[in-house]
Amino acid sequence: MSLIVAVSENWGIGYKNDLLFRISDDLKRFRRLTTGKTIVMGHNTFKSLPSGRPLPNRTNIVLSRDTSLKIPDVLVCNSLEELQKYLVGDVFVIGGEQIYRLLLDYCETAYVTQIQAAPPADAFMPKLNELPNWRLIDEEPKTEGDLVYKYSVFSQIP
Repeated sequence: MSLIVAVSENWGIGYKNDLLFRISDDLKRFRRLTTGKTIVMGHNTFKSLPSGRPLPNRTNIVLSRDTSLKIPDVLVCNSLEELQKYLVGDVFVIGGEQIYRLLLDYCETAYVTQIQAAPPADAFMPKLNELPNWRLIDEEPKTEGDLVYKYSVFSQIP
Protein backbone atom coordinates (compact mmCIF):
# COMPACT_ATOMS: atom_id res chain seq x y z
CA MET A 1 0.00 0.00 0.00
CA SER A 2 1.12 3.56 -0.72
CA LEU A 3 0.04 6.98 0.40
CA ILE A 4 -0.13 10.21 -1.52
CA VAL A 5 -0.28 13.66 0.05
CA ALA A 6 0.59 17.32 -0.47
CA VAL A 7 2.10 19.01 2.59
CA SER A 8 3.16 22.49 3.60
CA GLU A 9 6.53 23.30 5.19
CA ASN A 10 5.19 22.22 8.59
CA TRP A 11 3.51 19.11 7.10
CA GLY A 12 0.05 20.70 7.13
CA ILE A 13 -2.41 19.00 4.79
CA GLY A 14 -5.67 20.85 5.25
CA TYR A 15 -7.62 23.68 6.77
CA LYS A 16 -11.33 23.66 7.55
CA ASN A 17 -11.79 20.42 5.60
CA ASP A 18 -10.18 21.70 2.41
CA LEU A 19 -6.81 21.28 0.72
CA LEU A 20 -4.14 23.88 1.45
CA PHE A 21 -3.03 24.00 -2.18
CA ARG A 22 -4.41 23.33 -5.65
CA ILE A 23 -1.41 22.88 -7.91
CA SER A 24 -2.38 21.88 -11.43
CA ASP A 25 0.66 19.66 -12.05
CA ASP A 26 0.27 17.99 -8.65
CA LEU A 27 -3.42 17.24 -9.29
CA LYS A 28 -2.46 15.69 -12.64
CA ARG A 29 0.21 13.61 -10.89
CA PHE A 30 -2.36 12.46 -8.33
CA ARG A 31 -4.72 11.43 -11.14
CA ARG A 32 -1.94 9.64 -13.04
CA LEU A 33 -0.75 7.69 -9.98
CA THR A 34 -4.19 6.70 -8.66
CA THR A 35 -6.27 6.04 -11.79
CA GLY A 36 -7.14 2.37 -12.05
CA LYS A 37 -6.18 1.81 -8.41
CA THR A 38 -8.00 1.55 -5.09
CA ILE A 39 -8.08 4.73 -2.98
CA VAL A 40 -8.80 4.78 0.76
CA MET A 41 -9.98 7.89 2.57
CA GLY A 42 -11.95 9.10 5.55
CA HIS A 43 -15.48 10.43 5.27
CA ASN A 44 -14.43 14.11 5.52
CA THR A 45 -11.94 13.63 2.69
CA PHE A 46 -14.68 12.02 0.62
CA LYS A 47 -17.01 14.96 1.29
CA SER A 48 -14.29 17.33 0.08
CA LEU A 49 -13.98 15.63 -3.34
CA PRO A 50 -15.21 17.57 -6.38
CA SER A 51 -19.02 17.37 -6.52
CA GLY A 52 -18.94 15.12 -3.45
CA ARG A 53 -18.85 12.07 -5.72
CA PRO A 54 -16.40 9.16 -5.98
CA LEU A 55 -13.29 9.79 -8.04
CA PRO A 56 -13.76 8.16 -11.45
CA ASN A 57 -11.82 5.14 -12.67
CA ARG A 58 -10.82 4.09 -9.17
CA THR A 59 -12.24 1.85 -6.47
CA ASN A 60 -13.22 4.35 -3.76
CA ILE A 61 -13.20 3.12 -0.14
CA VAL A 62 -14.29 5.28 2.80
CA LEU A 63 -13.18 4.21 6.26
CA SER A 64 -15.67 5.48 8.83
CA ARG A 65 -16.91 4.58 12.31
CA ASP A 66 -20.45 5.49 11.20
CA THR A 67 -22.07 2.08 10.69
CA SER A 68 -25.13 3.67 9.05
CA LEU A 69 -23.08 5.44 6.38
CA LYS A 70 -23.99 4.44 2.83
CA ILE A 71 -22.50 6.16 -0.22
CA PRO A 72 -23.47 5.15 -3.77
CA ASP A 73 -20.59 3.53 -5.74
CA VAL A 74 -18.31 3.59 -2.67
CA LEU A 75 -17.24 0.75 -0.41
CA VAL A 76 -17.73 1.87 3.19
CA CYS A 77 -15.68 0.02 5.80
CA ASN A 78 -16.21 0.46 9.52
CA SER A 79 -13.03 -1.13 10.82
CA LEU A 80 -9.46 -1.83 9.88
CA GLU A 81 -10.26 -5.54 9.85
CA GLU A 82 -13.07 -5.01 7.34
CA LEU A 83 -10.88 -2.72 5.23
CA GLN A 84 -8.12 -5.34 5.00
CA LYS A 85 -10.42 -7.60 2.96
CA TYR A 86 -10.36 -5.02 0.15
CA LEU A 87 -6.66 -4.13 0.18
CA VAL A 88 -5.62 -6.04 -2.93
CA GLY A 89 -3.53 -4.76 -5.82
CA ASP A 90 -2.36 -1.16 -5.90
CA VAL A 91 -3.89 0.79 -3.02
CA PHE A 92 -3.37 4.48 -2.22
CA VAL A 93 -4.27 6.15 1.06
CA ILE A 94 -5.40 9.71 0.20
CA GLY A 95 -6.34 11.21 3.59
CA GLY A 96 -7.17 12.77 5.88
CA GLU A 97 -5.06 13.09 8.97
CA GLN A 98 -6.65 10.28 11.01
CA ILE A 99 -6.56 7.86 8.08
CA TYR A 100 -2.90 8.64 7.31
CA ARG A 101 -1.99 8.05 10.96
CA LEU A 102 -4.02 4.84 11.16
CA LEU A 103 -2.62 3.32 7.96
CA LEU A 104 0.92 4.74 7.91
CA ASP A 105 2.54 1.58 9.26
CA TYR A 106 0.82 -0.48 6.52
CA CYS A 107 2.25 1.68 3.72
CA GLU A 108 5.48 0.87 1.94
CA THR A 109 5.79 4.03 -0.18
CA ALA A 110 4.76 7.65 0.30
CA TYR A 111 4.39 10.10 -2.58
CA VAL A 112 4.70 13.50 -0.95
CA THR A 113 4.42 16.89 -2.61
CA GLN A 114 6.35 19.22 -0.29
CA ILE A 115 5.38 22.85 -0.82
CA GLN A 116 7.59 25.70 0.39
CA ALA A 117 4.80 27.69 2.02
CA ALA A 118 3.08 27.57 5.40
CA PRO A 119 -0.57 28.66 5.21
CA PRO A 120 -2.79 28.06 8.26
CA ALA A 121 -3.52 24.36 8.75
CA ASP A 122 -5.58 22.33 11.20
CA ALA A 123 -4.78 18.86 9.81
CA PHE A 124 -1.26 17.46 9.61
CA MET A 125 0.64 14.54 8.15
CA PRO A 126 3.25 12.79 10.30
CA LYS A 127 6.68 14.18 9.40
CA LEU A 128 8.13 11.25 7.49
CA ASN A 129 11.55 12.89 7.31
CA GLU A 130 11.72 12.69 11.13
CA LEU A 131 10.50 9.11 11.51
CA PRO A 132 13.28 6.52 11.86
CA ASN A 133 11.55 3.88 9.73
CA TRP A 134 11.05 6.14 6.68
CA ARG A 135 13.74 7.28 4.28
CA LEU A 136 13.75 9.65 1.32
CA ILE A 137 14.51 7.78 -1.91
CA ASP A 138 13.75 10.36 -4.61
CA GLU A 139 13.19 14.10 -5.05
CA GLU A 140 12.24 16.26 -8.00
CA PRO A 141 12.18 20.07 -7.63
CA LYS A 142 9.24 21.86 -9.26
CA THR A 143 7.73 25.33 -9.59
CA GLU A 144 4.33 26.61 -10.64
CA GLY A 145 4.13 30.39 -10.81
CA ASP A 146 5.62 31.70 -7.57
CA LEU A 147 5.10 28.38 -5.80
CA VAL A 148 8.20 26.29 -5.15
CA TYR A 149 7.71 22.63 -4.30
CA LYS A 150 9.19 19.18 -4.79
CA TYR A 151 7.92 15.71 -5.41
CA SER A 152 9.44 13.45 -2.79
CA VAL A 153 9.18 9.70 -2.54
CA PHE A 154 9.72 8.05 0.82
CA SER A 155 10.09 4.34 1.48
CA GLN A 156 9.39 2.55 4.73
CA ILE A 157 12.32 0.52 5.96
CA PRO A 158 11.10 -3.02 6.74
